Amino acid sequence: MSIEASAAPLPAPLTGPPTGPLTEAERLARAHLSRIVEPGDERVGALLDRHSAQETLARLLTGPAGEGCRARAVGTDPVADLTHAHALGARLICPGEPEWPTQLDDLGLARPIGLWVRGSASLRLLALRSVAVVGARACTAYGTRVAADLAAQLADAAWVVVSGGAYGIDAAAHRGALAATGVTIGVLACGVDQCYPRGHGTLLDRIAEQGLLVSELPLGAHPNKPRFLLRNRVIAALTRGTVVVEAARRSGSLSTARRARDLNRLVMGVPGSVLSELSTGVHALLRAGGSLVTDAAEVIELIGAIGTDLAEIRPQPVLPRDALGGEALRVLEAVPLGSTGAPVARLVRTAGLPSDTVLRCLYELGSLGLVERRGGSWRLR
Repeated sequence: MSIEASAAPLPAPLTGPPTGPLTEAERLARAHLSRIVEPGDERVGALLDRHSAQETLARLLTGPAGEGCRARAVGTDPVADLTHAHALGARLICPGEPEWPTQLDDLGLARPIGLWVRGSASLRLLALRSVAVVGARACTAYGTRVAADLAAQLADAAWVVVSGGAYGIDAAAHRGALAATGVTIGVLACGVDQCYPRGHGTLLDRIAEQGLLVSELPLGAHPNKPRFLLRNRVIAALTRGTVVVEAARRSGSLSTARRARDLNRLVMGVPGSVLSELSTGVHALLRAGGSLVTDAAEVIELIGAIGTDLAEIRPQPVLPRDALGGEALRVLEAVPLGSTGAPVARLVRTAGLPSDTVLRCLYELGSLGLVERRGGSWRLR
């Protein structure tokens, strides 16, 4: 899949539904909608942009185009959903509430109807200083190491790491942040009460305890391929920037980068081996205008505060011979490395300089520890 510029137009701006405090009836309506509508449905988003959630629900359940919604609505119980969520330590956050991250409004009509959140922290506060770290599921040991180290460094700098809870780079990023006693957010393509993938039960529980699990889908919902891709738009919109660690050309993680770019978020990539298929997508991303990063300091410099979150300049190691020039460098190049060395007369011929100049330079080089004298000969140290 190409990472070239998307032909899709920018999200339509929201004009906003009727304003005012969120009533319990509105919350129930949004809980009901999350059960019968797929994430990112702009048709429903357009209705919510003009009407209340209650009226939108009524139109979907009674209108001529609502057959699918009516079929899904059979047996749904939003009151039971909210009660069950509360028992699990989860809750539903809706647009306009204090905990709602307003950057999600950049998604326009594809903005989530609401977010089911498991964990005690404030999603809005955590998202203010967050960065996405994503990549391939079938990653290499290099990718796992880089993702974990990057996430741990970000956590040490008090940044929140956001990823998708999947195998590979996602899991490495979550574990790196947790190992550094940092906070991480898992944005899921299933209900926050579901264990997917199956092997991540313990990891997802730790994320909920030390951070947050987030999903547009209600409790009990299972993942499918379209939901993974739609989940990626939430990761992109929620964070200040997205870092792709390893990705082949058709990696799903590149869709997160594309979404981030379309939303005017920072897009970054960690380079890998030119011989690795799992780095081709990242390298194409960098060629298309993404920023190359190698550690957390470089990520923070891009997404942090202007002028204050600058990465430390790493000077190249300076060796004594780096300061040499002219005659001294010519003499140094003439001195052999062998154990026997060379007499001054041979060095004069090789360097093409007067004997007194060569002798002076040899003693200067000796004081720098670059050459040494053995009898009447000189050799490199």
